[in-house]
Amino acid sequence: MPLTHQNRLTITVWYCIIFYALMVYKWTNGQWLYQLKPHLYNTRFDISTWVLMKTGIHTWLLDNLTGWLFFDAAFYFLPLLYLIFYKKKEIVAIVLAAVMLLVNFIYITCYTLYPASSIESFIPWLVFPFLFMSATLDRFYFILHGLRYFFLFLIASAALWKIVQYGIFNTQEMSGILLVQHKEYLVSSPDDWYGSFVYWLISHSRVSYLLYLAAVVVEITFLVGFFTKKYDRLFIALFVLFLVMDVLIMRIPYMELTPFVLTLVYSKYGEPTTTVKS
Repeated sequence: MPLTHQNRLTITVWYCIIFYALMVYKWTNGQWLYQLKPHLYNTRFDISTWVLMKTGIHTWLLDNLTGWLFFDAAFYFLPLLYLIFYKKKEIVAIVLAAVMLLVNFIYITCYTLYPASSIESFIPWLVFPFLFMSATLDRFYFILHGLRYFFLFLIASAALWKIVQYGIFNTQEMSGILLVQHKEYLVSSPDDWYGSFVYWLISHSRVSYLLYLAAVVVEITFLVGFFTKKYDRLFIALFVLFLVMDVLIMRIPYMELTPFVLTLVYSKYGEPTTTVKS
C-alpha cells in the first residue's frame, strides 16, 4: 500500500512522542543544558564543528544561564510548534522545520562539545528536520527511505569498524574495553552487584569476547536491509536488544537513536500515488 498523508502525520506524532519522552528522561537525570552548567569544552576536529566554533557560540554559552535557558527552550519547543502548524498551516511548518534544523545543529554541536555526551546518539535530531522540510509527500517518502538506509549503515558501520581495527581478532578486546569504560565505577563501587558483574566479565575474557563477537554479528546483519525490507521487523527487535545490552553492559544510553525505528516501521509502505493532501 502507498504511503499517505495520514502516515506522515502519524510519523510526525510518534517522533514528537519519542522526543518529549526523552526530554523528560534527560530533565529527571539533570541533562538539560541549564542543569549541566558547562564551564569548559573539548575541541572536536570536523568541518561542521569547526565552522560553528568560529562563531564563538560555544564559548558564549559557558557560564551563561540566559543562553542555556534560551537554547533549552528553543530546542525542546520547536518540534511541538512544528506539529501544531503542520496540522493547521503546512507552509509555516516547513519554515519551522528549517529553523529546527539550524537550532538543533547549534544546540547539539555545542552540547556535545561540553563534557556531557558524544554526538553519535544525537544524530536523529540532526537529520530528521530534513524529513519534516519536505514540501510534498513523495519527497517525504524518499527522504524517509534515505534515513532508513542511513540508520542501517550507522549500525552496520560499528561492526565494520570493529573488523577494520582488528578488535574482532583479539580475544582480550572486550575485557580491555570494559576496564576502560568502567574504571571509575570499579574503584568507587567494587563490591555492589554491578561492579562484581563487570569485574567477572573482565576476568572471564572469553565470555566477554563472545558478547563482543555477538554484537559484531548482530550489527553486520543490518547490511541485509540494503537488499530487502523483509527483515525490518527483525532489525527493530535487534536494535532494541542493542539498546538494552549497551545500557546493561556498557552503561551507554543510546535511546536517542530510537526515532530511526520509525523508518523501519513505515518501510513497508510504497511510493505515494498522489501528493494531494487528504
